[in-house]
Amino acid sequence: MKIKSGDTVIVIAGKDKGKTGKVLKTLAKENRVIVEGVNIQTKHKKAKNPKDEAGLIKVEGSIDVSNVAYFDAKEKKPSRIGYVFEGDKKVRISKKSGSKIDK
Repeated sequence: MKIKSGDTVIVIAGKDKGKTGKVLKTLAKENRVIVEGVNIQTKHKKAKNPKDEAGLIKVEGSIDVSNVAYFDAKEKKPSRIGYVFEGDKKVRISKKSGSKIDK
């Protein structure tokens, strides 16, 4: 998976198409990502003891990694990710602008 936690991505398919957000978590085995502010789901919370509050909680759900693309801040457009070797190190680059993603 070329998308990592902390990357800014844009949703390219689905009900949240066009929204951008930061990747909070990647689920590599399921090939899914959790993006901040995308795929908001309502969960019902039950009070475990009298001090807890019961109610509805809004949380981000996971979406398939094929429905997101890396958002190139320089070009302000979605971009694919490529790799370049610098010495012994493999570095991710944006295909649109050619700028480095990894610091």
